[in-house]
Amino acid sequence: MSSTPRGGLMTNGNTGVGSLRSVVLDCPEPRELAEFYVGLLGAELIEDAEDDWIVIADQEGRRLAFQTAPEYRPPRFPDPEASQQMHFDVLVDDIESAQARVLQLGARLVQADTDDDFRVFADPVGHIFCLIWLKPQS
Repeated sequence: MSSTPRGGLMTNGNTGVGSLRSVVLDCPEPRELAEFYVGLLGAELIEDAEDDWIVIADQEGRRLAFQTAPEYRPPRFPDPEASQQMHFDVLVDDIESAQARVLQLGARLVQADTDDDFRVFADPVGHIFCLIWLKPQS
C-alpha cells in the first residue's frame, strides 16, 4: 500500500464514503457566535437566511456552521468528568497580539500556563479553542 501526498497530508489511497462539508457547533445564538468566529478566523458569512443555522467559510472554503441548541451547556475545561468533545487549534504568528484580539472579540483565557506553544481559550459560549504558534527552528 503506497502513500500519496494530498493537500500536504499522506493518505493510503483509500476513497472515503464522502467528504467533510462543515464542522457544526451547537450554541444558544448562532448569529452571535458566528460573528465571533468571523473575527477569529477572518472568515466570511455565507449562509444566514435562517436565525437557527448560520454558516461561515474561510478563504480556502472550509465551512464552520452554527446551529441553535436551546438546552446548550458549555463544556467544562479542564474537567475529566465533562469532556470538551472537540476543539480548534488556531495557528497565529504573534501570540500576544492574537490574545489581545480574541479577548476583545469576547473570548476568555482559560489556561495560559502551557508548554509555551499554545494557550487555551473559551469562545463566548464556552467552546474551547487554542491559539498555537510554531517555535523557531534552531
